[in-house]
Amino acid sequence: MAEMTAQKEEELQMVVFTLAKEEYGLPITKVQEINRMVPITTLPQTPSFVEGIINLRGKIIPVIDLRKRFQLPVSEHSDGTRIIIVDVDGQTVGVVVDAVNEVVRLSSAQVEPAPPSFMLDAKYIHGVGKLDNRLLILLDIDKVLTDQEAIALRGF
Repeated sequence: MAEMTAQKEEELQMVVFTLAKEEYGLPITKVQEINRMVPITTLPQTPSFVEGIINLRGKIIPVIDLRKRFQLPVSEHSDGTRIIIVDVDGQTVGVVVDAVNEVVRLSSAQVEPAPPSFMLDAKYIHGVGKLDNRLLILLDIDKVLTDQEAIALRGF
């Protein structure tokens, strides 16, 4: 019985989404909600990856495009495009992704640290999840924005 409890404690629930044909995972504890694409109000003089702001039930939320943030090719939004509302260091931010696929459970045995070559450019990659014959790039969403960028977005 104690063995089962320990195993449960090491389990991670991840929201899996697609970005440029790759699958990424976000801890479900960081996800507040998932919304269909809505019109985004663009703002002048913001970083290129900041799409703008949305009004979410009376609260103004900054929205970033993860394709642009990760320097991936930009594509048109589709019916599957979603805005994932996440908590980034205590701040509510929307992130645009190509599609949200599922919620999965990963044990700690299924998670490997990111290869060192990743770490030079991608400090926001927490590790790689192995799920059957799939690899999930696990994001540390708190590190997707630099401290300066997070402070700049706090004004919303």
